[in-house]
Amino acid sequence: MRTTKLAVLGMLLAGTMTAPAWAAAPEPVDEPTVLVFSKTAGYRHASIDPGIASIQELGRQNGFRVESTEDSARFTDQELARYDAVVWLSTTGDVLDQPQQDAFERYIRTGGGFVGVHAAADTEYDWPFYGELVGAYFAGHPHIQPAAVRVEDHRNDSTAHLPNRWERTDEWYNYRASPRPDVHVLAALDERSYDPGDTAMGGDHPIAWCHEVDAGRAFYTGGGHTDESYSEPDFVRHVLGGIRVALGRASC
Repeated sequence: MRTTKLAVLGMLLAGTMTAPAWAAAPEPVDEPTVLVFSKTAGYRHASIDPGIASIQELGRQNGFRVESTEDSARFTDQELARYDAVVWLSTTGDVLDQPQQDAFERYIRTGGGFVGVHAAADTEYDWPFYGELVGAYFAGHPHIQPAAVRVEDHRNDSTAHLPNRWERTDEWYNYRASPRPDVHVLAALDERSYDPGDTAMGGDHPIAWCHEVDAGRAFYTGGGHTDESYSEPDFVRHVLGGIRVALGRASC
């Protein structure tokens, strides 16, 4: 007669037999690891610390580990291999030397993930690969004010929860050129809804996008200047979706 699993468990408790393979404790799930990089060589955003804390909480709630650093010496092939995605959180200026740039480019092209938040677009202007990765470079911004964001893709994990017209307050970046020809735009600003300043982009003003770079995955959002952004549920969920895209858990 076939021994049932219930009977086997009873004999295990009684110490009369050894555990079969199916009764062994399950192997722990290997959680992905995300590195938050926030080195600044120019303007430093006060929102970096709230941003790190918010992403750490997202990791605890959503099954990924989070480490943070401002040490560019971590950008080696060996170190980067430990991470499934790297978040550039309001980095500014020239933050990596040439060997570090080369290591990060190899990391992305062979399947790593990139998330750029806000001033990640105000970083590494003289590194062509980074320009391709982030999608667009910062040109200027007006004062902090409310604006309307038009969501263009409700299927992406970073924007699926948002209304068609997402109204929020932030420091709204203008970019040197629209990235639209080279990326998948997820959301764009309606410049009629606020004062875009002297560097206004006109009719096409993307503010969040994603794309692939060889085997790597990239997501960028222009929001995140203010401390309040990182306690704003819709924005925090937006960032989570971008991390999920970079990790390969969601498609671009």
